[in-house]
Amino acid sequence: MAELNQYQRYLIEEFAEEYREGRLSRRELLRRTVLITGSVTAAAAVLSALGCTPSAAPAGPPVSGTAAPAGTVAAARPTATPVVGPEATVTPDDPAVQAREVSFPGPAGTLYGYLARPAAPGSYPGVIVIHENMGLVPHIEEVTRRIAKVGFIALAPDLVSRAGGTKAVGDPARIAAALSQANPADLTADLLTSLAWLKAQPGVQPNRFGAFGFCFGGGYTYRLALASPEIAAAVPFYGPAPPLDQVPNLQGKIWAVYAGNDARINASIPELEAAMKANGKDFSYQIFPGTAHGFHRTTDNPAHLEAAKEAWQKLVDFLTRELKGA
Repeated sequence: MAELNQYQRYLIEEFAEEYREGRLSRRELLRRTVLITGSVTAAAAVLSALGCTPSAAPAGPPVSGTAAPAGTVAAARPTATPVVGPEATVTPDDPAVQAREVSFPGPAGTLYGYLARPAAPGSYPGVIVIHENMGLVPHIEEVTRRIAKVGFIALAPDLVSRAGGTKAVGDPARIAAALSQANPADLTADLLTSLAWLKAQPGVQPNRFGAFGFCFGGGYTYRLALASPEIAAAVPFYGPAPPLDQVPNLQGKIWAVYAGNDARINASIPELEAAMKANGKDFSYQIFPGTAHGFHRTTDNPAHLEAAKEAWQKLVDFLTRELKGA
């Protein structure tokens, strides 16, 4: 069995947690793991090592060819359905925001994304919003509109673009598999290209850029902040730590969000914090007690609504302070 990369391990461990918590069936756990590892035998070995021993055969079509070839362009993308739930605060028709799907050239073909900006004329700081392992779903589009409404021009790149895009792939398990199998350097390059495209948009202030993301996207928020000196402020939500040897490259500030009941991710904090301190970086974080991994997505975690609201307000305050000087 080939050695798993960081994000393959991360996603399989996340699926195993969902299985133990009763949020993922045994059959679906095996199916998702097979899509990542490439075979039932390899999946069984990985899950056994994690203390999970599902025996059901994976459902659905064969698992080979989970991602389209690099540069594949998706067919017409259907209009997103507005998210429902306690977090749905900025709808697509909100008069204070202008939002639309976008596409632009990337390193390996078309990159898709979702752009939102304040409707009021003026210039605003730019922000990159990085999605979870489910891809560019309506929830992330709503979050992108939400940050636009408080005075930022925000772009949420679709990191599934190299496989045809989130909506073209469709199956959440295959989306996660495509993301886990992608070369982190390629996805970081897609984020850097997205940042360059955002910089060129009308009304985006120069030298005023931030980023934030969730789970899988939290990990890539770290990677983007370390790869681009133009990211002045970044907020990763419960993301896996970046390669620590890249920490010296960080130029901006990071305020990270972690869930209290998330031992798997929180185990990486001490080493990351030590590396940040050793290199004189501006890094701080907050652990929200009693919350679960992914707590900001309150459609799945309604009990954590107050924590999600607090974390969001602190994110807005941080980006406003660092990017607007307010």
